[in-house]
Amino acid sequence: MAGLERATITDTVSGERVTVLFNPEEYTVNRDTTFAQLPVPGLSAPVVQFVHGNAQTLEMELLVDSYERSTQAAASSDVRELTQKVVRLMDIAPALHAPPPVIFAWGSLTFTCVLQRCVQRFILFRPDGVPVRARLQVTFSEFRNAELEAREVKRETADYTRLRVVLDGEDLPAIAFEAYGDATRWRPIAVRNDLDDPRALATGQTLAIPRLPFRDPDSGELTR
Repeated sequence: MAGLERATITDTVSGERVTVLFNPEEYTVNRDTTFAQLPVPGLSAPVVQFVHGNAQTLEMELLVDSYERSTQAAASSDVRELTQKVVRLMDIAPALHAPPPVIFAWGSLTFTCVLQRCVQRFILFRPDGVPVRARLQVTFSEFRNAELEAREVKRETADYTRLRVVLDGEDLPAIAFEAYGDATRWRPIAVRNDLDDPRALATGQTLAIPRLPFRDPDSGELTR
């Protein structure tokens, strides 16, 4: 039978590791995104547009106890010496000019984050008033930066190309005038649809109308 695995919080800058005395009874993972509501006259509801994702958070309560002797503290010692090991993770690291990213690890859970909030509640005291037991309500916020985002999320440029069905008697200059207000800008449509003759269009043919500015992938020519 495998031994008890205790949760750890590791400072990624200093390498210091805090091992919890008692594993949390439960934890909560929160994730949400932000959408903007754009009112449009004539519509019964606003248009919803994605704005950005928000940091995922991990919340839990940790019990810290020094009433009895342990590997981390002598019996009846001041429990604040233990709680400060966690609280100090919100101190500014000189090399970063910000609190350090940490890794919370427990079993299959590994969460790279920063300690966003820590509420200390002292619940047991020695006769002289020194606290010997505390509960820490902690909130870890997901740590992301531009480098991690670029490595993990391969984004594609939004495609604003629209489709247009050729009507009887139409040619590319006429379609370009309709799309761009300029009949001479037919070349992006020709390049996008691999057309050699701007006037040889088949009725019912579907064309992709690219958005301007458009750059010819072969010549590099830019049409604005």
